[in-house]
Amino acid sequence: MRNFLRGLVLKVLYPLMMLVGAFFRGRRESLQVFVIRLNNRLVMAGKYRAGSMLILLPHCIQVSECDVRITHNIANCKRCGRCGISDLIAISEREGVKLFVATGGTIARRIVKDSRPDAIIAVACERDLSGGIVDTFPLPVIGILNERPFGPCLDTKVDMKKVEEAITFFAGRQGQDERKE
Repeated sequence: MRNFLRGLVLKVLYPLMMLVGAFFRGRRESLQVFVIRLNNRLVMAGKYRAGSMLILLPHCIQVSECDVRITHNIANCKRCGRCGISDLIAISEREGVKLFVATGGTIARRIVKDSRPDAIIAVACERDLSGGIVDTFPLPVIGILNERPFGPCLDTKVDMKKVEEAITFFAGRQGQDERKE
């Protein structure tokens, strides 16, 4: 039933909302955020045990002054700590989660197709994230909006705690931390 509701939201409601948003300047972004949050709630209301997870990141999360390009191979990262990539690599290694950086929607779709994950944790801006969630349905996706202290597509950041919470959810470990205390 939840998957049916997600499909209804993503394949019917979302396009209608984008049509409405086209007529009201400034509303499109808030409608995209609404769809992302609704999707996340529907995904997290279910029970998932993902054998393989994928963390998909935008290229703008890498610090713009970095000389090393990680879009084709994230292992090229020197782990200098100037951006969140080194922390995300550490999380992915610790948790055994695939981690990729995409330069756009076409590359992101190819990464998803090639890696064939059971679940996706996606970080992006409202437009890319909402579109990506729609494109990958019926795969469960938890969307995390990137933080843009310098504006769009430049030295963005991600809340690591949200990434770790999404991994915990998809790994089926939610609630274990509370039971330990």
